Amino acid sequence: MISRTCAPHIRSIFLTTMAGVSLTALAQPALAQDPATPAGAAEESTGIDIVVTAQKREENLQNVPLSVSVVSGDAIAAQGGVNLENAQYLVPSLNFRKSGTSLNQALFLRGVGTINFSIAAEPSVAAVIDGVVLSRAGEGFGDLVDIERIEVLRGPQGTLFGKNASAGVVSMVSKAPQDTFGGTIEASYFDADEYRARATINIPLGQDVRSRFTGFYSEYDGNIRNIALNRTVNGYKHYGVRGVIEADLSDAVTVILRGDWRKANDDCCAEIIGTTPSNAAATALSGTNISGDETRRINQNLLTQTKEESWGVSMQIDAELGNQIITSITAYRNWDNTEIRDGDWLDRPYVGLNQLHDVGPQTSKTFSQELRLASPAGGVLEYVAGLYYSRAESQRVFSRDVIVCTASTLPAVAPGLVPCATTGGVSTFTNPFGSTDYGSVFTNMAAFGQLTFNVSDRFRAIGGLRYTADQLDGNILRTTRLAGPGVNGNFDAGIYNNGSPVAGVSNGQPVKLKKVNDNWSGKAALQYDISDGTMGYASYTRGYKGPAYNLFFNLNTNGAGVIEPETVDAYEVGLKNRFLDNTLILNLTGFYAKYKNYQANNPDLVAGVVVTRLTNAGSVSTRGVEADILWQPSRAFNISGGLAYTDAKVDQFRLPPGATEAQRVPNGTRLANAPKWKGSLGATYTIETGGFANVELGAQGSYQSSQLYELSPNAAVRAATTVKGYGIVDVSAGLVDADNGWSVRAQVKNLFDQSFASSIVSGGPGGSYRYIIPREADRYFGVTAKVNFGSER
Repeated sequence: MISRTCAPHIRSIFLTTMAGVSLTALAQPALAQDPATPAGAAEESTGIDIVVTAQKREENLQNVPLSVSVVSGDAIAAQGGVNLENAQYLVPSLNFRKSGTSLNQALFLRGVGTINFSIAAEPSVAAVIDGVVLSRAGEGFGDLVDIERIEVLRGPQGTLFGKNASAGVVSMVSKAPQDTFGGTIEASYFDADEYRARATINIPLGQDVRSRFTGFYSEYDGNIRNIALNRTVNGYKHYGVRGVIEADLSDAVTVILRGDWRKANDDCCAEIIGTTPSNAAATALSGTNISGDETRRINQNLLTQTKEESWGVSMQIDAELGNQIITSITAYRNWDNTEIRDGDWLDRPYVGLNQLHDVGPQTSKTFSQELRLASPAGGVLEYVAGLYYSRAESQRVFSRDVIVCTASTLPAVAPGLVPCATTGGVSTFTNPFGSTDYGSVFTNMAAFGQLTFNVSDRFRAIGGLRYTADQLDGNILRTTRLAGPGVNGNFDAGIYNNGSPVAGVSNGQPVKLKKVNDNWSGKAALQYDISDGTMGYASYTRGYKGPAYNLFFNLNTNGAGVIEPETVDAYEVGLKNRFLDNTLILNLTGFYAKYKNYQANNPDLVAGVVVTRLTNAGSVSTRGVEADILWQPSRAFNISGGLAYTDAKVDQFRLPPGATEAQRVPNGTRLANAPKWKGSLGATYTIETGGFANVELGAQGSYQSSQLYELSPNAAVRAATTVKGYGIVDVSAGLVDADNGWSVRAQVKNLFDQSFASSIVSGGPGGSYRYIIPREADRYFGVTAKVNFGSER
């Protein structure tokens, strides 16, 4: 029977490894115990074996010559998390950039990632689900439904995973269906009215056909009070289904059909005003009790929201061809996302304080096809070779509605604060309105291969190469009813005058953009087994990220040119160690990477509104060391942790077109979303009572040093958008049936109630700063009950 690369059989995935673990789940005996081990042998250990598909074939993690962290889906769930955002507390090199809506969120690895509001730019950290690359970062932040594990591949992974992996890959692998009937029913309650429910069932459909289906529902009121709307916000409501059917057509051919559908209605994440404005807005916001990251109130008359619906299907075929395996993955994904945003952060328009409301529905469709050939393992030469094609099309209609009020007959609500109304004869106002219709099509074709030459039983040489051909098409048309703050003039083909980015006469025709590019990227590595328990490696990787365009609502001619491709040269050395009869894993990594034509967002003032636009920001570098540990001194006791030191900084900043010297970011400035120190440490202990249930105890701590959120040329802005270092501690306790038939677990998140912000940016009213406060910034508790039956026991 074929060993499938996207549904590997794992003897002991152990919840997470290295760099991060959800400790509550670590104590589950089935994950650390050979099936033949007697249940009473609590102090015996069979060791730790972790299988990954980081190189598109099943391998033991300790034999893979690159830096990988593995986090189980159960570990994220046990930690109280619902999506990839929570993985950042378990993997020190991984950071998550939270935004007002899911459309603009981003992942960072080793301090490198892409924040962009453009529809024609791709992420630097690729999100992959069951071998299917997601075209936009926001697609990867959905619910982690029935996930077996998450593999975090640090550093450029372009050889095997493509162009939008210049900083790394986060690969999610679903649980495989079983060949016997069984299932799980799970329900959770967390304070502040958060409810979650999931049900999974395995159904054999025949001797050689297996299926697995999961349904889920969750909702949460939120952690911020909106006094203008008299309701709590920053919550969510999610529901959906996921299914997989796996059929063995013969001893040599297996087909896997996967499908999922999800709907989300989030009012996350309203930005609080964390510092006092210098104008009359300070009075309008006085009821929010402005106090930095301790602020938990807003006063906004538009509910910031994300309304999202997504679905996808894929078919994977694995077929034996002699001693080789051919894998084909065909996939189609559809993602509809509507962003609704209050852009003035006030409860109404006032004289001198304009109201700005945004609405931006977007549709995205992606088709992809991968075909690869893998040789058997163990020969002198091992290889993986393949072809890849994808077409990702996105279109967005973004509208901005502004009320500019210069006078009003309404009485002042406070000295210097006069509200406005749109009622005739009451206020003197104008209503600038702009709408932009813009879109992009990314077409990507690639051929790739990686070869391992087993020089001896201990020494291996690895080489890989990928040829990429890109075509990026873009279009943009903005119509404006009336010019004014936040809405600049029309943007159409008249401005371009047959391609030149200079002012011209509007003709109402969309600007058409096109960029074609190709690239060779690759990898070279040497790997040596120093002893039976220690492997060392050194590698060089050339990474690539394709061209981009600035396509967003307030685009002007300064930002209209192409963003050139980004390249990276990366070096890594590592030691992977097993000690104490394979019960202790200690991995050490050192890395250095230099990025040229780094694609980064820079703040800019367009039509009176602070925006960020993508530029080739010059060259940046990241260097550091990582240490990961996983220790299982007994079957009942587990310790895990990780530590990362990352020095990511600007080497040579390049000013964008039209910028002044005052907009230059000083060389040596630390990159945003890149704390120098970050670590996690945790432990779980299982008390086997011999009674009706065992007792599980767990604790998990994470810490990070100060972190910059806005890469600004202004030192004062950088200081104001830097979060001080902080740590959070979670604890848990549970009762677990000795036969794994049921469990009840309770947990306290952020035990010491450590407040912090997950984003601080400039651009609030009166020079104030906008903060996003995550759920994890407050102490809360939850209880989860779970019942397993049949094959899930």
